[in-house]
Amino acid sequence: MNFSQWFSIKERNTNWSTEILAGVTTFLTMMYIVIVNPTMFAAGGMDFGGVYLATIAAVVIATLIMGIVANYPIAIGPGIGINAYLVYTVMRAGGVAWQSALGAALLASGLFIVLSLTSFREMLINSIPESLKMAMGAGIGLFVALIGLENGGLVVGSTSSLVTMGDVTKPTAALTIFGLFITMGLTVLRIKGAIFMGMVVTALVAWGLGELVLPEHFFSMPHGLEHTFLQLSFQEIHLLPMVIFTLLLVTLFDTTGTMLGIGRQAGLIKDGKFPHLKSALLADSIGSFCGAIFGTGPTSAYVESGTGVSAGGRTGFASVVTAVLFLLLIFCEPIAECVAAVPAITAPALILSGAFMVESLVDIDWRDSTEAFPAFFTIVGMPLTFSIANGVGMGIITYALLKLVSGQGKTVHPLLYLLAILFASQIYYQ
Repeated sequence: MNFSQWFSIKERNTNWSTEILAGVTTFLTMMYIVIVNPTMFAAGGMDFGGVYLATIAAVVIATLIMGIVANYPIAIGPGIGINAYLVYTVMRAGGVAWQSALGAALLASGLFIVLSLTSFREMLINSIPESLKMAMGAGIGLFVALIGLENGGLVVGSTSSLVTMGDVTKPTAALTIFGLFITMGLTVLRIKGAIFMGMVVTALVAWGLGELVLPEHFFSMPHGLEHTFLQLSFQEIHLLPMVIFTLLLVTLFDTTGTMLGIGRQAGLIKDGKFPHLKSALLADSIGSFCGAIFGTGPTSAYVESGTGVSAGGRTGFASVVTAVLFLLLIFCEPIAECVAAVPAITAPALILSGAFMVESLVDIDWRDSTEAFPAFFTIVGMPLTFSIANGVGMGIITYALLKLVSGQGKTVHPLLYLLAILFASQIYYQ
């Protein structure tokens, strides 16, 4: 087999060393997910070690498919925003057992696989106006940032208002602020892997202050997967149709948007077309499906892949390199769990991940009230109701109504009206 031809090395004007560097760069920039994702699911009652291995499994499987089959330098891993919804809205606020939440994730990813093989995927994507798609991303960003601020002790509940400023003199809040400024500084200086490096520096400071207790052994054989592997339940599925729909909808838009963005950056989109898009979407949906089986939530294409593309990555071999490096992390669970035990280390990663997602707001036409108001309610609805589903529903309902009132009802896709009715009934009866 000619691997050079398989990965189109010459056709895409690259070489093996450049692709290896790109794969390593992407790995370093998204490595934080193996700590942040298990930490979130542990808050929902799941075993940290099991979710840690499930996270790695989802990344490796999906990213290998993306690299070998679709031949794109795009890494895939559990999405922070959608998994925060699964943990904090569905499991914790909704009181749904994590086994049932994973069951919902499995069904949603199964539907995603089917949609990736049909034309309905394009129709669903096209039915949502661009302003709402961008608002969804920004709203999820605020939702994730709120979770990070809460975990880091920077915002707390209040008797006089929903939230208020936390006590910044406490160790957790002070460390979170330190980690935030370190990570933002590294980002401004364009240091590769700024989020991960910020976590390392914060962890060292926490250790020096006695807040972080190091484990006896930094490395160990993989263990804990028996607590999460195939631990699915469908007993509460009849209560979760909107959860399944939200998982499907958000994952679909998040993944497609990221893939198109990275594809443009890498110069892989020709004449407005994304070659092998179906294979790329299949990689993500299969990753979500396998992730649910192993014990984590939906996966998404990672915007951090753009750092690998900036380093010269143009082929799927960069993704193969990233996947192999993640596989080596299966022996590092003790140090990951020890770091996750200090919220101030992971909180800045959540906060700044949310900040990056708000970038899309600049492209919304705020002068058009029929576009601006729905976008606004989508954005504020997610963090203020602590639910991505509510924010999406508020935006879609508002958009459909305002377009009708303004005489622009025919410009709205019929499927959007159906979605508005479904969300309205869900909000009314919840």
